[in-house]
Amino acid sequence: MLVTARNVPVRAPGNTMKKAEGIPQLETDRVIVTEWRFPPGAETGFHVHGHDYVVIPLTTGTLRLEEPAGTRDAALTAGASYARPKGIAHNVINVNDFEFRFVEVELKP
Repeated sequence: MLVTARNVPVRAPGNTMKKAEGIPQLETDRVIVTEWRFPPGAETGFHVHGHDYVVIPLTTGTLRLEEPAGTRDAALTAGASYARPKGIAHNVINVNDFEFRFVEVELKP
């Protein structure tokens, strides 16, 4: 894996991974709700969150977070929700040997 000057991981040419699948569930004037499904090895691709958001894991396991400051693994437990502010930038990768799923609730201003 290559790293840019800002320490953002970049995949070498030809080194592609499976994409996680985002399944829209609901959008109102206040929230966007998406179920995310990650087959083993799947990733979201690098992105920046435009809203504050809450994640509700449906599966217990580990997700790898590639962030501007480096890479770390996050252990998640089914039903143990957490919240993060808008502006978070990362790529999320399923490092488990099973499908990982969570629901993301984005909070509109």
